[in-house]
Amino acid sequence: MKIVVCVKQVPNTADVKIDPNTGTMIREGVESIINPDDLGGLEAALRIKDQTEAEVIALSMGPKQADKALRECLAMGADKAILLSDRAFAGADTWVTSLVLSKAISLVHPDLIIAGRQAIDGDTAQVGPQIAEHLDVPSVAYVSKIRTNKDQLVVRREFEDRYQSVRVHMPCLLTVVKEINTPRYMRVNKIFDAFKDGLVEVWDNMTLKINSDQLGLKGSPTKVKKSYTKGVKSAGKVFDVSANEAVQIIIDKLKENYIL
Repeated sequence: MKIVVCVKQVPNTADVKIDPNTGTMIREGVESIINPDDLGGLEAALRIKDQTEAEVIALSMGPKQADKALRECLAMGADKAILLSDRAFAGADTWVTSLVLSKAISLVHPDLIIAGRQAIDGDTAQVGPQIAEHLDVPSVAYVSKIRTNKDQLVVRREFEDRYQSVRVHMPCLLTVVKEINTPRYMRVNKIFDAFKDGLVEVWDNMTLKINSDQLGLKGSPTKVKKSYTKGVKSAGKVFDVSANEAVQIIIDKLKENYIL
């Protein structure tokens, strides 16, 4: 079995700030990490590898510095890493990103594609299903458990109040939630080897051969007009009163806000 895991290097959103003048994210000085949902996807692939000796390929699209995330994947146990990097890809929305990733995946011919449910810097949850559409393969989202069965998978989809078991034939694409597992640490004996030169393959559009009109800002049908941080709420007020007094306070507040 050959498994491709899509990973993304993202800014640590705990440290992210928005430029009030431009409405764009300030990335300078912000730590970059592997997207948490994608780490769950990598761990899921590595557990399948432990059971079946599958080949695991980590795939990412981004600037040259994104190879650090892929090297971490190698140190965790991935067999191969591919970085899709070209200035022509810059400014891509989810549709163009999924197009580029799907083209690369089509050159690899995997049995299974795993992606995180969504990235913490965009929160769209669109790229995984869009890859499946480009490749014309079945997809299952919000996966929290994976069981292999020859050329089929039995997976569990999580909902807020229930779950659904789905049987799907390979090749297919799964998007997983980060709660699917606890990712393993990088292996000490692999960290040094993972950071050797030449281990991460870099593919540009000379390799993918996508029409330039379909790439970057030019090929993106959607654009982000502005980003902004969530407004800060004022501190709440605590009332140390009896139950009857609490009920009256609640009623008064509802009336004050024209809810009653």
